[in-house]
Amino acid sequence: MTNYPTPPFDTPQQSMPGTTKEMSPLPDHGEHTYRGSGRLSGKKAVITGGDSGIGRAVAIAFAREGADVLIAYLDEDEDANETKKWIEEAGRKAVLVSGDIQKPKHCRHIIDTARAELGGIDILVNNAAHQASFEDIGEISDQEWELTFKVNIHAMFYLSKAAIPHMKPGSSIINTASVNADNPSPHLLAYATTKGAIQNFTAGLAQMLAAKGIRANTVAPGPIWTPLIPSTMPEEAVKNFGKQVPMKRPGQPAELATAYVMLADPLSSYVSGATIAITGGRPII
Repeated sequence: MTNYPTPPFDTPQQSMPGTTKEMSPLPDHGEHTYRGSGRLSGKKAVITGGDSGIGRAVAIAFAREGADVLIAYLDEDEDANETKKWIEEAGRKAVLVSGDIQKPKHCRHIIDTARAELGGIDILVNNAAHQASFEDIGEISDQEWELTFKVNIHAMFYLSKAAIPHMKPGSSIINTASVNADNPSPHLLAYATTKGAIQNFTAGLAQMLAAKGIRANTVAPGPIWTPLIPSTMPEEAVKNFGKQVPMKRPGQPAELATAYVMLADPLSSYVSGATIAITGGRPII
C-alpha cells in the first residue's frame, strides 16, 4: 500500500490523448519489476491502446511471459516506440500499427496485420478508450457522444468480429471496462455508459463463444495513473486523483498487468464471462 505515490500530485494538464513523459510522478508499467514465467509462451497478442498506461503494462507483462505483441495506437509514436523497446528487450516480436479504431476498415487492418506479422492471434485485448469530463449533459455535443461510443464500444465489436474467425480453441478476449460500469460518475456520462456496454457485451460474447473454446472476460479498473487522467480531467481532480479509495492513492498500470495475464493464461480455462475489479479496496456495488 505504501510502495507508490499518493496525492496530492503536481502534474501539468495535457491535451488529449496525453503522453507519459509529461506526467509527474511517472507511471510504473512494471518495466523494472515484472518477472515472467512462460505462462504465455508462443502466444500472439493484439493490444489496443498499448502505447502507454494499462496497455503498456500489459504488453510488457505479456512479452515477459513469452508472447509476441502487436500494439495498436492512435498517433502517440514516441510512447509506442518506448513500449516496443520493452517488448523487444524481453526477446519477443513487437509490431506497431497506428491509426483510428473508430473506422471498421482500420480494425480489420489491425487483425490482418497480426495474422501476417505475428502468424496468428491467440489473445485480443480491447483496451483503447476515449474519455472526457462534463458538468452538464448540455455540454456534451453529439459528436463527443458518438466519438466515445465509436472508440470504446464500436471498435471492440469490429476487432472481435474480425479476430474470432482466426482464433483457435484456448484463445482469449479481454476487454477493459471500468468501475464506472457499475458506479457511474456523472461527470463521465458518455464514458461510463460505454463501459456498462462493454461489460454487457463481454458477458454475452462469453456465452456465444463457449462452444468455440474461446473465452471472453472484462477487467474493471478503478482510478489508475495513466496519461488519460491529466489530459481529460479538471486540474483539481487530477491533483487528488485516487484519494477517494481506501488505499488513498491511484493504482499504477503495473498493478493491473497480472490480472490480464491470468485471464490470458490457458490455465484459466474455466474463467469466462467474468469481471475482475481492480479498485484499491473500493467495492463494486
